[in-house]
Amino acid sequence: MAPFLEKFSRKYSLPETSCERLLGRMERLAFRKGECVVREGERNYNLYVVSRGIWLGHYLHDGIDVSLWFAGEGEAIFSTRSYVADLPSQISIEAMCDAELYAISKADLEAFFAESVEAANFGRRLFEELFLDLENWLLAGGAPRAEERYRALMEENPELLRVVPLKHIASYLWITPQSLSRIRARLNRKK
Repeated sequence: MAPFLEKFSRKYSLPETSCERLLGRMERLAFRKGECVVREGERNYNLYVVSRGIWLGHYLHDGIDVSLWFAGEGEAIFSTRSYVADLPSQISIEAMCDAELYAISKADLEAFFAESVEAANFGRRLFEELFLDLENWLLAGGAPRAEERYRALMEENPELLRVVPLKHIASYLWITPQSLSRIRARLNRKK
């Protein structure tokens, strides 16, 4: 099984055989750095699994680019507003490097969920993981020190520094790029 599929299987507790069945229903898509799978204001009813690359969910607020999340190999991504509520997306989902996704439409995914209890439970776990990620992000924003949030992010996703511009990492951490530079300099001096 491909490494991204192993990560996906582990993260969402879906047996390998079910992962392979799901992948068989999905379409492989390739993207260049900077391309979006969905843009703010568009509708998109697909769920995607990242097979290669880093993706950024972000939006513009009063001309400021606000970074919400990063996703890497084996993670599911989609526009919640479009997928769940049939509304235009409030975020853009952009490739931070050349990347690859597997896509499945909402209708096809719901048909997959209806096939078995195992598949339905996968659907439940998928959305539970996304809610957990959201809560963790919100709680991390209230962490007392930005340095702690930066260290935690780098422990979880060290590859972010290779492909994601620092302005997006700073925005995700709820700090300015200048503050992030000071934190990085301080940590490098400690090494």
